[in-house]
Amino acid sequence: MTMFNRLSFGAARPLVAVLALLGLAAVPGRAAMAIQEVETSGGIKAWLVEDYSVPIVTVRFAFRGGSTQDPSGKEGLANLMTALFDEGAGDLDSEAFQERLDDAGAEMRFGAGRDAVYGFMRVLADQKDDAFDLLRLAVEQPRFDQAPMDRIRAQIVSGIIAEAKDPNTAAQVAWRKALYGDHPYSRRDEGTEQTLATATTSDLKALHKRLFARGNLAIAVTGAIDAGALKHDLNRIFGGLPAEPSIMPVAETAPRLAQEIRIPYDLPQTGLRLAYPGISDKDPQFFAAHLMNHILGGGAFTSRLWNEVREKRGLAYHIGSALVNNDHASALVIATGARPDRAAETLSLIRAEVRRIAEKGVSEDELDAAKKKVIGGYAIDNLNSSSAIADTLVKIQMEDLGIDYIERRKQLIQAVTVEDVRSAAKRLLSADPAVMIVGPPLEDRKG
Repeated sequence: MTMFNRLSFGAARPLVAVLALLGLAAVPGRAAMAIQEVETSGGIKAWLVEDYSVPIVTVRFAFRGGSTQDPSGKEGLANLMTALFDEGAGDLDSEAFQERLDDAGAEMRFGAGRDAVYGFMRVLADQKDDAFDLLRLAVEQPRFDQAPMDRIRAQIVSGIIAEAKDPNTAAQVAWRKALYGDHPYSRRDEGTEQTLATATTSDLKALHKRLFARGNLAIAVTGAIDAGALKHDLNRIFGGLPAEPSIMPVAETAPRLAQEIRIPYDLPQTGLRLAYPGISDKDPQFFAAHLMNHILGGGAFTSRLWNEVREKRGLAYHIGSALVNNDHASALVIATGARPDRAAETLSLIRAEVRRIAEKGVSEDELDAAKKKVIGGYAIDNLNSSSAIADTLVKIQMEDLGIDYIERRKQLIQAVTVEDVRSAAKRLLSADPAVMIVGPPLEDRKG
C-alpha cells in the first residue's frame, strides 16, 4: 500500500504524545478482549474495544474499493486522492487545516490499497472533539485544491521516476502483468507518470463521491471512549456521507501459472519467485492451508524451506512463503534470492520440497508445533497495541469473518488434522507454478 503520512502533535503533554506516536497505547489486560458492536441511530456500525490505561482514542476505518476503482487511463488516482485529505477540507485550505490539526494534537493519515481506501486517526481523549471535526471535514468535504494536488503529484511522480531504475520495481511490474494480464491487479497502485498527468480535480471529486459512503464503511475504535460517546462521534464524523457507494464491479481472477518470467539484470544475486494457487480465507480448508504454508516456508527460522535452503546449504540469506489474499484473487508465493551460480540449485531444491509436502504431507510433530506458533503469534503480530487492534478489527470486518473470529480462530486451528493439511497441500501445490527469475541467467540448472 502506498501511503502518505502526516504526523502532527501539539506541544501539550509531550510524553503522552510520544507514546501515541510510537503506538505504545496499552493493550487491554483481560484474558479475553471485549469487542462491542456499536450502532448509531443513523445505522453506522463500529467495533469498539474500551481501554482507559492511556487517555488516547484510536480510530481506524476503511471504504471498500481501492486502486481497482481507478478509471482506465487514470491509474494512481486513488493513491493521489488519499494523499490530499489533509491538504484542505471544507472552508480550510491546506495551511489552515494543518494548523488546526497541529492544535488538536492529532495524528491522521490515509492510504489506498488494491481493494480499499484506509483512514486512521489517533488523538488524546480530551482533544478528540476538535480532531474529529477535522476528520469529518476530510472524509466529507475534501477540497483537492490545484496547488496541493500539483505538489503531491510531483512528489509521487518523482518517486516513480526514481524507482524506474530499480530492478526490483521492474520485476514487480512484470510479475503482476504476467500473473494478472489486463485485470486491475496487474496495475501499479501509484499509477504512472503518464496516467497521473491526466488526473484532474474533477476526477478526484468523482472518485471520492463514488467510494466514500456509509454502505461500504468498516470502523474500529480503541481506547478511552465508551459506546455512548462513540455513537455521537460516529454520527458526527460519517453521518453526512451518502448511504451507498457506486463501485465498479471487479472480476474474480487467479494468477496465471505454468509460465517462466525472466528479468535479466547484472546483479550480485538472482531473485526467485514462485506462485501457486491460493485459497480464500472463507474456504473450509483455509486453516489447513495456513498451517501447511507455515510448515513449508511461512515460519521464520523453522520452516522446511529455511532448513533445506539456508541452514543446511547456505544458499540464501532469507527464504519464505506466504498466502497472499486479495478480495478477488489469492496465491501462495515463495520468494528468495541466491548467488547466480547456485540459483538453479536453489530453485531445484524449492521445487523438490514443494513436491514432497504435496505428496507426503506433514508429521504430527510439525503440525503441533505449527499450531502453537500460529496461535501464539497472532496476538503478538496483531493485538500488541491499540492501533494494531483497531487495524485487525477493520480487516476482520472487511473480510466478513465475524465479531467472534479472534476466539473462534483458535478452535478452527486446533481442529486441523494431518490429513487436512495433506489434502490442502495436494490441492495448492500440485500445480505447475509461475516462476520469475531476476538477475543473471541460471547456471547448471537442474529440475
